[in-house]
Amino acid sequence: MICYPHDRLHEEIAFLGYYLHWSYESLLSMEHHERQKWIEKTSAINQKVNEGSTPAPAEKSILSIT
Repeated sequence: MICYPHDRLHEEIAFLGYYLHWSYESLLSMEHHERQKWIEKTSAINQKVNEGSTPAPAEKSILSIT
């Protein structure tokens, strides 16, 4: 059985909780692919709002989903 990395799960929950103010229980109950879709959509909105600001090159953010 392959488990999802706990650090990544915490990053996803923190990101969505911060931006969408959803409860821990709601976020944890989502399927991984559903959380990823919400992160993608929330990130796109956030990037449009912050257009023109450039993050430091060394920064790796959850906004950079691959």
